Amino acid sequence: MKNCSMRYFAVFQKNPPRPIKVCNPHATGVAARATCVTRTKRIMPTMPTIPADGPTPQPSQSSAHAAILLATLTGERFLSQQLDSIASQSHVNWALWASDDASGDGTRATLERYRTQWGPERLTILAGPVRGFVANFLSLACHPQIDADYFAFCDQDDIWEQDKLARALAHLAACDPAQPALYCSRTRLIDEVGVTIGFSPLFARPPGFENALVQSLAGGNTMVFNRSARALLMRAGAGADVITHDWWVYLLVSGCGGTVIYDLRPGTYYRQHAHNLIGSNVGWRARIMRIRLMFEGQFRNAIDRHFTAFGPLRAQLSIDNQRLFEQFYRARSLPFWQRLRALRRCGVYRQTSLGNIGLWVGAWFNKI
Repeated sequence: MKNCSMRYFAVFQKNPPRPIKVCNPHATGVAARATCVTRTKRIMPTMPTIPADGPTPQPSQSSAHAAILLATLTGERFLSQQLDSIASQSHVNWALWASDDASGDGTRATLERYRTQWGPERLTILAGPVRGFVANFLSLACHPQIDADYFAFCDQDDIWEQDKLARALAHLAACDPAQPALYCSRTRLIDEVGVTIGFSPLFARPPGFENALVQSLAGGNTMVFNRSARALLMRAGAGADVITHDWWVYLLVSGCGGTVIYDLRPGTYYRQHAHNLIGSNVGWRARIMRIRLMFEGQFRNAIDRHFTAFGPLRAQLSIDNQRLFEQFYRARSLPFWQRLRALRRCGVYRQTSLGNIGLWVGAWFNKI
């Protein structure tokens, strides 16, 4: 990976700090500690326990064009706030592509009004596939008419901080454009009226394929990716039968030798309301829901679907990840003790201690 410096992340623990690759050679001090990047295997560095407030890195390609991919469905209530936050981005070279899944409210009218204000070169409105939010986002990511240097998923009811695109593109621009790269981050949680109510979980372990096999790292509403990552999505196809578009992108990029950047500093106000398709991943209620879904077999089903969807891209996996992919798949079908030993050798992990306990409980009951 080009232009990626080695820096040390230190916390006050008994273990000494270990190096981790940071895909931002210009950041120092607090700014460097605000980002976690890895393309190496099985490196478990120590990291800060809180996000750092540092200066926003300046994009090295200020003329880079970003395509914002907005999937909408009955989103009239909050859509204008999201569109206004996009219009105020400090990075100005962007175009918005909205795919509407046959909304029954004023969503389409709101989009039409903003297209009139901004001009058709800024906002294109498409008819969605009407097969759910995953198909809607993937239809945008794989749309042949959409061309850009970078691509950003966008939810209809969030609010973007003014430097969201600038910060993401700065980190991505420091990476080799010939290799897939994905930027994602924490989110600031807000309620229906925009009051901050918390943050998404602070993940301390590095991104990687071992993690991606059993967990999605961040919400799609934070994700920005380069052309090479987009090419992987297109090769897999808009019809890929996967559980969520964000988990799918994380799997593809981490598995196929790409760079995953996890920014500890939130750039998105993630609105929590009664009609969220997927809410925040915080609190005991969310944990209980994940346990219930696991024992209903939905977690195992998601992993099975990922293995099937990877079919056209098996050869794209790195050599180590091809081996890991096969070992993990075989381990899930082994008898009890062999299964546990084989899964342990695979090195798969979730981001939190409780998450790893749940993972091993699931392995115990053959639910992964």
